[in-house]
Amino acid sequence: MLIPFVCQLLCIAVFPLTKLEHWWENNIHKLLVSLLLGLPVAGWLCMHGLTHELEHQMVYDYIPFILLLMSLFVTTGGICIKGDLMATPLVNCTILSVGYLLASFMGTTGAAMLLIRLLLQTNSQRKYTTHTVLFFIAMVANCGGILTPLGDPPLFLLFQKGTPFGWFMGLAPEWLVTGLLMLTVYFIMDSIFYKRETHERLRADAEEQEKITVTGLINLVWLACVILSTMFINSTYIPAMGEHDAPFYLKLLREWAFILIIILSMLTTKKSVRFNNNFAWTPILEVACVFCGIFATMVPALMYLQQHPLPITEPWQFVYCTGALSAFLDNAPTAMVFHATATTLSDPGAANLVAGVSEPLLRAISMGAVFFGSMTYIGNGPNFMVKSIAEQNGFRMPSFFVYMIKFSLIVCLPIFILVQLIFL
Repeated sequence: MLIPFVCQLLCIAVFPLTKLEHWWENNIHKLLVSLLLGLPVAGWLCMHGLTHELEHQMVYDYIPFILLLMSLFVTTGGICIKGDLMATPLVNCTILSVGYLLASFMGTTGAAMLLIRLLLQTNSQRKYTTHTVLFFIAMVANCGGILTPLGDPPLFLLFQKGTPFGWFMGLAPEWLVTGLLMLTVYFIMDSIFYKRETHERLRADAEEQEKITVTGLINLVWLACVILSTMFINSTYIPAMGEHDAPFYLKLLREWAFILIIILSMLTTKKSVRFNNNFAWTPILEVACVFCGIFATMVPALMYLQQHPLPITEPWQFVYCTGALSAFLDNAPTAMVFHATATTLSDPGAANLVAGVSEPLLRAISMGAVFFGSMTYIGNGPNFMVKSIAEQNGFRMPSFFVYMIKFSLIVCLPIFILVQLIFL
């Protein structure tokens, strides 16, 4: 039953490299593949009395996951930051830095969707742009979100397990060093590419500047509602939501709030604002179709890991094991698996436990789940959305394997190893 999950990953990785590339671009075909691979797994789980695991994965993990992403996508998609700055290395570093800072406080999805269009417009006159989008994925859509439970889904689940909200701010040194290292590498690379740009392109970039304007500010209210709903509509503040026999609608109360916010955002935002923002449903639908198959087919893989924990005990081992699986599984359930593993290694009577886990192990799990989500396109939900939006705007993006070989393995991984060596 692990085979469908492997096939799902191979479809994502291989189809864009074959003659089926245009067929695969259709979201209906992505959904069809997800159903063809997911339904046999669902049938097998039901036949073996494991319906509860399937229900929990699809109803209480996938639906909250996709609705959170969709609410952030819709609200930030209604905020149009329009402008065309000179695409110098310094300007690009500034946009990346702002996104890196915002990611922890409005979520990696929110920050990525808010700034990606400004970044693309700013760099539209340049020829060498792919590396800029890749660093945006790594920094804004992933690594920047480690400072609060709002930043990334695995951190929110750890918060639900009892980790204090402010504890994640203690990861500020790792966040700062990672950001500085990535910005330094990016600035060097972009400076080299900038010198290779033709005089005509640089002149067009200078002549076609446009002052930054912001419209659709009502969506800041709806974005705040998403953040507050994520923080306060949960079993910690509404105990009835966490009761075993709680009705379906109550357990998903937060998700009903997300749906309401999405509707209100669409109703209160002028159509011209979304039109000027090039807003389209394609990116979030692509994520929904692809991750539907991933969530369904990875149930046996997660069950196997729960029943056969990896023989790891040291923080550095948790960083790389959590990270490696987060790159190919969804990082939220992966973080929960390794949190459960870490609880078996901790003395319940110890004084320095955080959410039932020793602090070094919890830091390692958090770093692995958040940072390593940037290692592949499927490591974190916003990755696919940024890729899709960039391609819609005419930017060339590497395929699944090329992304890893030419970027994440040679740029991100060395930085993550260095950070691990410094702090763990």
